Amino acid sequence: MSKILIKNATIVNEDEKFVSDVLIEGNIITQIDRTIDAENATVIDAEGLVLMPGAIDDQVHFREPGLTHKGEIYTEAKAAVAGGVTSYMEMPNTNPQTVTLTELEKKYARAKEVSLANYSFYMGGTNVNLEETLKVDYKTVCGLKLFMGSSTGDMLVDNSKTLEGFFSKANTLIATHCEYDPLIKETQARIIEEYGEDLPAYFHPIIRSEEACFLSSSFAVDLAKKHNTRLHILHISTAKELDLFTNKIPLKQKRITAEACIHHLWFNDDDYKTKGNFIKWNPAVKTEYDRANIFNAVLDGRIDVIATDHAPHTLEEKQLPYLKAPSGGPLVQHSILAMLEFYKQGKISLEKIARLMSHNVADIFNVEKRGYIREGYFADLVLVDLKTPTKVTREGLYSKCGWSPFEGTTFSASINKTFVSGHLVYDNGKFDESKKGERLSFKRN
Repeated sequence: MSKILIKNATIVNEDEKFVSDVLIEGNIITQIDRTIDAENATVIDAEGLVLMPGAIDDQVHFREPGLTHKGEIYTEAKAAVAGGVTSYMEMPNTNPQTVTLTELEKKYARAKEVSLANYSFYMGGTNVNLEETLKVDYKTVCGLKLFMGSSTGDMLVDNSKTLEGFFSKANTLIATHCEYDPLIKETQARIIEEYGEDLPAYFHPIIRSEEACFLSSSFAVDLAKKHNTRLHILHISTAKELDLFTNKIPLKQKRITAEACIHHLWFNDDDYKTKGNFIKWNPAVKTEYDRANIFNAVLDGRIDVIATDHAPHTLEEKQLPYLKAPSGGPLVQHSILAMLEFYKQGKISLEKIARLMSHNVADIFNVEKRGYIREGYFADLVLVDLKTPTKVTREGLYSKCGWSPFEGTTFSASINKTFVSGHLVYDNGKFDESKKGERLSFKRN
């Protein structure tokens, strides 16, 4: 059994920061102590480096199968581990869609072959597959995804009777994309009639408006309260929606939780002038007021998780006119670095970053033995160098689409090493692909 001894690391874990050694044997953390001696161990001197639990990204789109000109499980998982993301939960809007047990298991089989990060895949709900979703063993699957607003792919669930069925019968966490489609279509038609079809990307948050988000997310919350459903609302983009969530009870008692994404914390609608379609996401990047309030909710506990909604498209696709360009972009390689930049600016603590990107995700999804630096847990770890900057260049990107909304940005920190299930998969720009990631499991009744 291989042994790795990390010496003198500044560990950030469970709201504490302290210097310690960590011993990894096989894929497990076996000892955490100030001074550890271990025979036949590979020693890594981490003095001056910060050791955090690897991030668990609960919302990514890796585009396989069927959309592999945009991304693949292999390429996007490679970008993930280069960014310190050790586990991901991937969405069902591929081609074919992940809406049957057969297609779901095909994804798991593919990830077992090629994914450098640990993995799980959502089962997708549609207007006609409720019974199929009830057959899933959710001890081995992260959750059920419902598109209560249309986005990339045709998976809109808008039948009210079907939604009642999902919320009343689901035997797992339901994760939702919330935007109210009729209002979006009505607004877009009105704007096209007034301004024509050659619109700048600035219109995106006007078309996919605050009210469209709130109508849908508040409806989801009402359904969840009615049926006591375990609901997790993804990518909150407006200040108005924040009133739907609470910080008055501990996370483990919450039945309704919420996620914020990097782009909604970093960009605002002024950035459309320079970034255009490259920050076109659904739901849209909105005003500075929205951005600032979402950040405050991250700090005060109304928002429980930070993720990416990593969703690559090709450069050619993003350079199409606004109405034809798809929504989404690659972020998984730089999510931790972006949050560390906020730390550098004094806006958030390292302990809070670890909680929002690792601990809370593990707790919300009941991920088994991951998300923390604990003896007996899987060694999913990232060593961060807070003193060595990272400039984002096209040549340094691993996502297949080959671009990033952060191109030209210089982050103050860098990812030094990433361990996935005890394997040093990323080391200062070099990859060891001899071992692949593992399928996540979940402690659920």
